[in-house]
Amino acid sequence: MSDKLTFEEAMRRLEEIVKALESGDAPLERSLALFEEGTALIKTCNTHLNDAEQKVLKLVKAEDGTPMTVPFTEEA
Repeated sequence: MSDKLTFEEAMRRLEEIVKALESGDAPLERSLALFEEGTALIKTCNTHLNDAEQKVLKLVKAEDGTPMTVPFTEEA
């Protein structure tokens, strides 16, 4: 299920899970289930972030003066 969520939806659900776990009201079995769901949501968020990072390009000038795109890096 979590792989079909948008990044924003997954983050909202993670926030709900964190609040539920922090409250300490959930029984052990429920806490474990929430933890497992949270772990899956973190993987989903990481996938979304990695995909977005791959799409970020930087526009630079080629040696002949024409514009070209290159992958964005912090040092470039």
